[in-house]
Amino acid sequence: MAAPGVVYFVGTPIGNLADITQRALDTLRSVDLIACEDTRHSARLLNHYDIRNIPRLSLHEHNEAKRSDELIKKIQAGSSVAVISDAGMPTISDPGQRLLQRLLAHDLPYEIIPGPSAPIAALVGAGLPADHFAFHGFLPPKKGARERELTTALEAAHTSVFFESPHRLLSTLEILARLDPNRLICVARELTKKFEEFHRSHAAQALAHFQDHPPKGEIVLLIAGTKLPKWLHLPDPNPSHPAK
Repeated sequence: MAAPGVVYFVGTPIGNLADITQRALDTLRSVDLIACEDTRHSARLLNHYDIRNIPRLSLHEHNEAKRSDELIKKIQAGSSVAVISDAGMPTISDPGQRLLQRLLAHDLPYEIIPGPSAPIAALVGAGLPADHFAFHGFLPPKKGARERELTTALEAAHTSVFFESPHRLLSTLEILARLDPNRLICVARELTKKFEEFHRSHAAQALAHFQDHPPKGEIVLLIAGTKLPKWLHLPDPNPSHPAK
């Protein structure tokens, strides 16, 4: 049960609605208020689990600064609040960081209710070294800035993990194929959903594949580092047939 005056940062499914913990459901059912990145989007999850009688309000990148001050007053008055994003863990390339900083500044209690995370799911499924990796969030929309960030990733010894838009993926793969066509990468798409895909190949192969198969859905892009273990399976850079 939720305690008075506590904020709960709750991990929610990244695609498959079954990927939610009992602790998360118990928390969402017992708080006084649920702060959602998008109340309409979260309604699908909450209604699925018959969580209909808890008031909801929006907490997104455009209103978080102002909304956090409003929430602090409610919390100080004893309200319990759950914070959820559209998918995954709040604050990870999602709203929640500003509110958490306000809680720290006011010495107010909070708890983390762990749950699904797209970067972690993608990292495991990609089969790239996971003992040392860096998550960089969304790649920059401007091509020049994106190329600079990708160049830095190609120079790193560890695995680099990015979010990318399906509308920019081909442009990003063109950059990678030009800079290092034989670099091992993985495009993880539609994680935990019906059409989940881990396309693991060299950069040039990935570009050819997605030129023929326009990408759809949420995408995590992973780039192998310069130092790979000897046991790592590497795909053929010149296959006799296209990668599936």
